[in-house]
Amino acid sequence: MTNDKKIFHKRTERRDAAENRQRILDAALKLFNQSGVGQVSMNQIATEAKIGPGTLYRRYRNKGELCLDLIKDNVVLLFEDIDTYLEENREESPSLRFKAVLSLFLRFRENKAQLLKGVEDSMSTNSGNPLTNSPIYNELHQIFVNLFEEIYPPESTRVKNAFRADMLLLALRSDSYLFQREVRGYSSEMILEQIYSIFISNK
Repeated sequence: MTNDKKIFHKRTERRDAAENRQRILDAALKLFNQSGVGQVSMNQIATEAKIGPGTLYRRYRNKGELCLDLIKDNVVLLFEDIDTYLEENREESPSLRFKAVLSLFLRFRENKAQLLKGVEDSMSTNSGNPLTNSPIYNELHQIFVNLFEEIYPPESTRVKNAFRADMLLLALRSDSYLFQREVRGYSSEMILEQIYSIFISNK
């Protein structure tokens, strides 16, 4: 496992800071549920939380950081579930393990679609390198590279496994995934099977 998950470790906070944080998270979640992440501004969140915008921006530089804080416990659980699965199923084929990890992530994406899109959209807007600055992306990338290295040993393929993992994660981004769900009408199960067929051809 990489060091990226350190961003999700709980910090020791003063009581007033912890109370402000909880007010912000509660206010943001309420507004997001009412209007959607994309329609809510940071100023609206500050007003709903009854704090000044400066206090909000000292805590969260943008909406993506706030969305990440809202789902961080779920992210930690996701990676714990992946770690547990991989540890308990080391003897299974790498293709089967790939499919199981992919299934775990798709379930997480379905359950936290709006907040995950908020994280991705904000990073695309506020970062010069939105993909590699995402701890979720980096963690998943390493997991999939490791599995691809077992399925496609570097000496046996012209496609680099880091590139293969990048292409997989681009297909799993909110814009691509939601297009398949909402425009093409594919279920998450169908998307899982399609992705598996593309990336694990004849394996």
